[in-house]
Amino acid sequence: MLSPYGLDIIESCVTCKMRAERIFCDLPTSALQAFENITYPTAYPDGAILFVEGQAPRGIFVLCKGRVKLSLSASDGKTLILNIAEPGEVLGLSATISGKPYELRAETVDPCQLNFVKREDFLRFLKDHVDACLKAAEQLGEKYNNTCRELRSLGLSHSAGEKLAKLLLEWSSKNGQASKQEPRLKLSLTHEEIAQMIGTSRETVTRVFADWRQRQIVKGTGSTLVIRNKATLGLIATPEVRVRFAKPLRRAQRELLIPSA
Repeated sequence: MLSPYGLDIIESCVTCKMRAERIFCDLPTSALQAFENITYPTAYPDGAILFVEGQAPRGIFVLCKGRVKLSLSASDGKTLILNIAEPGEVLGLSATISGKPYELRAETVDPCQLNFVKREDFLRFLKDHVDACLKAAEQLGEKYNNTCRELRSLGLSHSAGEKLAKLLLEWSSKNGQASKQEPRLKLSLTHEEIAQMIGTSRETVTRVFADWRQRQIVKGTGSTLVIRNKATLGLIATPEVRVRFAKPLRRAQRELLIPSA
């Protein structure tokens, strides 16, 4: 069934063909049927706000289709995008379980289908189904690991170029194109939003992309980005490797009387 936003709606959790690929959805049939009985499937347009920081938790949102941007905002108006949630993720899980306010802002990036579950219904469901508790714990563990990885990337990277290179390679890996010689990425985020993901300014992101295009590391065609030199992008993303090989290379250049670049 198509929604007003052009989505092919998943009408039942039990018959969903993608449930085996998703952590929380891959429950025993009896538990999944009980879960379906307490869900409210809803279609949202892009740009819809699901919840905001500081709001009392109403419940969870299971993302069935589309993507959702999860972000934090500072008092000075600066925004940091922590993650772009993909289908199968449960949004608002930690706040719903703890009873504390939502710690993030959730906004749809594309038209989305989400299954909403009220907090009291979800907590009752967890008490009645041990398998669901384990799946919820697995989701929380994965979110924790992802957050640590993002903080490591933001806090320990030395330049905007390094952060951007890591982000592009991560997107390439998620899209199953990491092994391709010239991966192609569909960039649906603006330079401003990409800057918010790596903690820099829009101008810096635009400048880095322009430099990489000039050096033929990437090529842009509309909203499609082609990584033309994945090896160089990998070196930018891992400067410790570049430094490790730089000294032996310079020494070899001196010994062979090869002028350095």
